[in-house]
Amino acid sequence: MMRILPKSLGIYQVSFALVGGILMGLTPSPVEAYPLAWIGLVPLWLLVTKVEPFSLKRCLLVGGIWAGGYHGLALFWITGIHPMTWLGVPWLPSLLIAGFCWLFITFWGVVLVALWSGILGWLKSKLELDNSFVIVLIGVALWCGLETLWNATPLWWTSLAYTQSPHNLIILQLGKLSGPATVTAVIVMVNGLLAEAIAFFPGVSFWLTGRKNVSRKKYLQFLVLAIIAVVIGHGFGFFSYTQNLEQPQKQQLKVGIIQGNIPNEIKFDDIGWRKALEGYTTGYKELANQGVEAILTPEISLPFVWSELSRNRRSFYRAILEEEIPAWVGAFGSIGNSFTNSLFSISSSGEVLSRYDKSKLVPLGEYIPFESILGKLIDRLSPLEAHLVAGKPNQIFTTPFGRAIVGICYESAFSDIFRRQAQTGGQFILSPSNDAHYSPAMPAQHHAQDVMRAIETDRWAVRATNTGYSAIVDPHGNTIWQSSLNQYAIHAATIYRRTTATLYVRWGNWLTWILLLGAGLACLFQVNFWSNT
Repeated sequence: MMRILPKSLGIYQVSFALVGGILMGLTPSPVEAYPLAWIGLVPLWLLVTKVEPFSLKRCLLVGGIWAGGYHGLALFWITGIHPMTWLGVPWLPSLLIAGFCWLFITFWGVVLVALWSGILGWLKSKLELDNSFVIVLIGVALWCGLETLWNATPLWWTSLAYTQSPHNLIILQLGKLSGPATVTAVIVMVNGLLAEAIAFFPGVSFWLTGRKNVSRKKYLQFLVLAIIAVVIGHGFGFFSYTQNLEQPQKQQLKVGIIQGNIPNEIKFDDIGWRKALEGYTTGYKELANQGVEAILTPEISLPFVWSELSRNRRSFYRAILEEEIPAWVGAFGSIGNSFTNSLFSISSSGEVLSRYDKSKLVPLGEYIPFESILGKLIDRLSPLEAHLVAGKPNQIFTTPFGRAIVGICYESAFSDIFRRQAQTGGQFILSPSNDAHYSPAMPAQHHAQDVMRAIETDRWAVRATNTGYSAIVDPHGNTIWQSSLNQYAIHAATIYRRTTATLYVRWGNWLTWILLLGAGLACLFQVNFWSNT
C-alpha cells in the first residue's frame, strides 16, 4: 500500500511540523493568539507517535523543526538588540551578533523539543506501546521533566505555560498548585488527547501510517476526554480566580513607581546620567508628596555603583534624606573588582537595609558563556568594562515593611527564584527591569512572565521598568495599572502584603515528579508484561 508520507523525512512531515510550531509561536506577544496553544502541539504528536515505521532520526528532526517554528517565532524579539552602535559595535557586526543570539537561544529550545520527540518515539517503539493513555502520560511527563531541567539552566524563557499569559488568567491559576508545570501539563495533555482522537478519524490514519485504522468510538472517546480536561482545568482555575482576596487595612502599602524612560543609547554617558538623576529625583519628590510609603525604580536606573562616596554626591540620595521615604533603587553593586546588577533597599534615613544581586544573568548580554570560545566574538555586548557577576541563589531582601520577593528583569522567567523567596517570608514582589533595547514584543512577554509569578506565589507584584511596561499586578494576575511604552511615568498605587503559602510555594514542582514516577511505572509494567508473555 502506497504511503503518502515516506519513511524518510519528507516535505509533508516538514510542513506539518513547521505549521504546528508556528501556531504555537503565535500564542505570545506580539500576536497573542493564546487559544492556538491547545492545538499547536497536535501535528508534532501525530508525527512522533503515529507515523510508522519508527525512525529516531525522523523524530528528532520533526521535533527540531516544530521547535524552530515555536521558539524562533516567539523569541524573534531578541533581534531588537540590533543596532548596537550605542555600544560602539558597527552596524554589520551588530546585525551578525543579533542574529547569532536569536539562533543560539532558538537552538536551545530546539534541543529540548527534539529530545522530547526522540525519547517519546523511542519508548513507544521499544516498548511496543499501543495504549494511548500510557502514551499521553509519558508525553506529558517527559515535557514537564524537560522544561524543569531547562529551567535549571541559565537560558530559559518559553515555557508552554507562558503562552496563556496574561490573557487566560483562569487556567493560569493552576500555577498555584505546582508552578508553571501545572499549566504546561494540561496543555500537553489536551494536545495529546486531541492527537489520539484525530488519529482514529477517517482518512487521517491512512495518511499517517499507510493503513486504515478507523474507530469512531475511540475518536469520540479521546475527543470527549480532551474537552473534559479543558473544562476541569478551567473549572478549577475559575474557582480559584473568583475567590475574594483578603486585604486587611493593616497590610496596606502605598507604593510609587518611576519609569525613567532613559534610552540605552545615552544611558551610560554623561547626558544619560544627568537625565536619569534629574528624572528619578523629580519623580521621587512628586511621589513623596502624594503620600507613598516606598518608591521603586527600574533595573540600573541610576547607572553607577551605589557606595557611600558615590551616593552622597547624587541629588537622588539627598532627596531621600529630605523626604524620608524609603526607596528600592536599581544600581550597580560591587564585589571585589567586579560589578553586580543590584536592587538596594534604602531606609528613610538613607541607610542600606538590604541588597539583592541579580542571580540569573542574561547569557550573551551580562556575561558570556563559554567565554574562551565566544568571548572575542561578542565581548562588546556588555556595557561594562568588567563583566557582571551573579548573586547568590538564597538571598533575602529586607524592607521597612517586611521581606520582599525580588526578581530583576530576566529572572522573571525563573519561577523558583520567586518561590524560594515567598517561602522565606517575602510578602510582595518587586520586579525592576529594563527592556529598552528590544522590540515591543519583549516588554509584553516580560509582563506576562511576572503575571504568572504573582499568581503562583499569591502575591501583589510591583513592576518598574525603564521604558515600559511598568505595572501593578494583583495575586489573581489582574493588571491593575500598566504604563505606556517609551514614556516617562510615575504612578502611586496601594498593594497588600501577604503571607499565604500556595501548594507551589510549600512543595515546589511536585507534579512533575509524580508524572515522571507514573510514567516510569507504566513503562516498567509494559516491560514486565512483555517479558512474561
